[in-house]
Amino acid sequence: MAVKLIYEAHSTTVDNETGIATGWLPGELSSLGRAQAVELGARRRKVDVVYSSDLRRSVQTAEIAFGGTGKEIKLDRRLRECDYGIHNGRPVSEVAALRSRYVDTPWPGGQSYRQVVAETAAFLRDVMGEWQRGTVLVVAHTANLWALQNLLHGRPLEELVRSFEWQPGWEFLLV
Repeated sequence: MAVKLIYEAHSTTVDNETGIATGWLPGELSSLGRAQAVELGARRRKVDVVYSSDLRRSVQTAEIAFGGTGKEIKLDRRLRECDYGIHNGRPVSEVAALRSRYVDTPWPGGQSYRQVVAETAAFLRDVMGEWQRGTVLVVAHTANLWALQNLLHGRPLEELVRSFEWQPGWEFLLV
């Protein structure tokens, strides 16, 4: 038995457009992000359940994409972006330059990417127990994608934290 897991990054935020690394701050979708969320809903109609980070930008994405469709949207704090601590809300260029330092060591006042992997692993165990033979959509953040790629494809976090390139979803098979 298996679970098909589809990961989608939350839609574009005002912070994304202005070069801010939101981290654990709530964030707000931009008008482009709202349009992207509508497209996401049209692209991913055939899922059994939607899980979303509980941070506002992911919740907005899921609600715009799937609100009124009858799809259950479950919020899960284990799907939050990495907590950059004192760097939440700082320029992306500043945060990106520091990422490799915080793979195993927590950001000052925050968490490490390895801690995000542990949270994601716990989430996956629950999904496996509840959604056998189902299709699960996850709306979350960059660190969660890196965690999935690390856990399910064995890609080293040290390499993953170097860059992120958006695409319309990633699919994983949980067996």
